[in-house]
Amino acid sequence: MRSHFRCGTLHASGIGAALLTLAMALVPTTPGPDSDAAADLRSAIRSSAGTLEDPIELSWRQLAELDYENGDMSEILREADGKVVKIPGFTVPLEDFADRATEFLLVPYVGACVHTPPPPPNQLVYIEMADGDATQLYGWDPVWLEGTLRIEMTESVYGSVGYVVEGTRLYPYEYN
Repeated sequence: MRSHFRCGTLHASGIGAALLTLAMALVPTTPGPDSDAAADLRSAIRSSAGTLEDPIELSWRQLAELDYENGDMSEILREADGKVVKIPGFTVPLEDFADRATEFLLVPYVGACVHTPPPPPNQLVYIEMADGDATQLYGWDPVWLEGTLRIEMTESVYGSVGYVVEGTRLYPYEYN
């Protein structure tokens, strides 16, 4: 990981509605552990081969179910560990002014970074792109990230990160 994070403030006007739309998608209602929806989701994860054709879509609410102090996690996270996932969010480059990178952070809201203070470890994803290929970061725009999830606490000078993803694809988030 590099030694500089690029942070800033939101300068674009009229982006509030787009951010609200994304926030609603990032924080869906999470079914209770005994609900039919939770059972269906667990079944879908079990039956998923975790291939690039069928990544497991995870929300930030589901990622927050990792207790970073003691390592406890939900069954959904336990079953997604080591599989190909798809997570929406915003990129934070590890180099100042980078628009392409092989390593970066994925965060749940625009502008989140270690300077203001950082989100908790269960809301930070460290990305290493597969094969060392640099990818476009899309600045302030929301993205989808696909890759293989590893649930592991990573301690560094940048703070604690709860997830590592070997990224295979990063592309703009599409609004419905």
